[in-house]
Amino acid sequence: MKKRFGQISAGVWVLGFVSMLMDISSEMIHGLLPLFMVTTLGASPVAVGIIEGLAESTALIVKLFSGVLSDYLGRRKGLAVLGYGLSTLTKPLFAIASSIGLVFTARMLDRLGKGVRGAPRDALVADLTPEHLRGAAFGLRQSMDSAGALIGPLLATGLMLLWANQIRAVFWVAVIPGAIAVVLLFCGIQEPGCQGGGKLARPIQFTHLKHLERRYWWIVGIGAVITLARFSEAFLVLRARQNHFPLAFVPLVMVAMNLFYSLTAYPFGKLSDRLGHRLLLVTGLIVLIVANLFLAIDDLWATTLSGVALWGVHMGMTQGLLASMVANAAPPALRGTAFGIFNLVSGLAMLLASILAGLLWEWLGAAYTFYAGALFCTLAIAGLAASSR
Repeated sequence: MKKRFGQISAGVWVLGFVSMLMDISSEMIHGLLPLFMVTTLGASPVAVGIIEGLAESTALIVKLFSGVLSDYLGRRKGLAVLGYGLSTLTKPLFAIASSIGLVFTARMLDRLGKGVRGAPRDALVADLTPEHLRGAAFGLRQSMDSAGALIGPLLATGLMLLWANQIRAVFWVAVIPGAIAVVLLFCGIQEPGCQGGGKLARPIQFTHLKHLERRYWWIVGIGAVITLARFSEAFLVLRARQNHFPLAFVPLVMVAMNLFYSLTAYPFGKLSDRLGHRLLLVTGLIVLIVANLFLAIDDLWATTLSGVALWGVHMGMTQGLLASMVANAAPPALRGTAFGIFNLVSGLAMLLASILAGLLWEWLGAAYTFYAGALFCTLAIAGLAASSR
C-alpha cells in the first residue's frame, strides 16, 4: 500500500485535499438542509425530492458540457477552478434563505458549480495517472472526498450543540473551507499537456461518439440503473429524523455514511485494479440491498445507523470503480466527454429516482422508498448477469 501511495502523483493528492475541503463545506450544509427545508420552511418530502433530484441531476448533466469543453480546450484546471469557485459563492445564500425558492436557487447554483468542475477534475485525475494506477488514484481522491463529507457533518453537529441548534450560523461557517479549497486548487496544481495528440477540433460532434467503444456504453447503462437504486441522500437524513434522532445529532447520519465510504473507497479502488469489475459491482449492489432493507424495516437507531453505514460501504465499493471503468474505456482525447455523457445519463436517473422516492414516501410511507431502492438493485444485478451470458 505504501508503494502505491508513493506512485500516485502530487497533483492527485492536491485534488484529493481540494475535494475534501469542499466536501467539508458542502456537507456542513447538506447534513442539515433537508431538515431546514421541512421544519423551518415547511417543505414536504415530495418538494425535498424534487429539489434534491433537480439539483443533483443538474450537477451530473452539466458535467457533459464541462467535460466536452475541457476536451475542446485541451485544458482542465480552469474549469475546475470556476466550478469550485461558484459552489463557494453560493454558500451564503443558504444562510440568508427565508423561502424554498431561494434555497432552490442556491442549491441549483451550488450543483451547477459541481457540474462544471466534476468531469474536468476526473479527467485531470486520469491525465495525471498511468492506467495501472487509476483505480487506486480514483479511490484515493474519492476517499479524501468522503473524509471531508465525514468531517463536515461532525463540525455541523458540534456547532449545533454549541450554538443551540442555530442552523443558519452553521451555514455561514461553511463558507470558510470552500474558499480555502479554491485557493489550494488555483495555486497547487500544475496541469499536464494536452492528452491523446491535442485538443478536439470542435467542441461537440456526433462523429466523436463512434470512438467510444461498446463496453463504454455498457458502463453508462449499468451506472444509470445503479443510480436509480440510490436516490438522494437527503432521504437518509429525513429517515433519521423520522426515527426520533435529536435535531443536533441528525448530521451524524452523514458522518456514519461517509466514515464507511472513506474507509472503503481506496481499498476497493486498489482492489479493482486487480480483480474483475463485474464481481465488485454485484457485491456492492448486494450491500445496497441490505442497506435499504435495514432502513425500511424498523425505527431503531441501531438499525438505521447500520443501514446508513452499509450505504456508505456500497458507495466506497462502486463510485471509484465506475470512474476508473469510464476512464479506461475512453480514448484520452475524449475522456472529459466520456465522463460528461456518463454523468448526463446518471443525472437523469438521479432526478427520476429522487422524485419517485419523494412520491413513495408521501403516498405509501418511508419504508416503501427503501424497498423500491432494493428492487432497482435486484434489477441491476439481473442486468449484469444477463450481460455476462
